[in-house]
Amino acid sequence: MSLKWIESLEIAIALDEAHPDVDPQQVRFTDLRDWVCDLEDFDDDPEHSGERVLEAIQAAWIDEKD
Repeated sequence: MSLKWIESLEIAIALDEAHPDVDPQQVRFTDLRDWVCDLEDFDDDPEHSGERVLEAIQAAWIDEKD
C-alpha cells in the first residue's frame, strides 16, 4: 500500500504508530512534513504538501489520539 498526501487518516494512523509518544498538537508543520515523507509506505511528491494538507493530517492525528 502506498500513501498519498490526500490520505490524511491513513497517514495519521501511520504517524501515530511511528511516533506513539508524540502530542500531534505540538508538532510543527516542518517536522510533520518530514515525518510523513519518512513513512515507509509514503509514495507521493514531497512538494505537493501544503498547509491545508498538513492541517488535515494533523487534525486526523489529533482525532486518532482521542
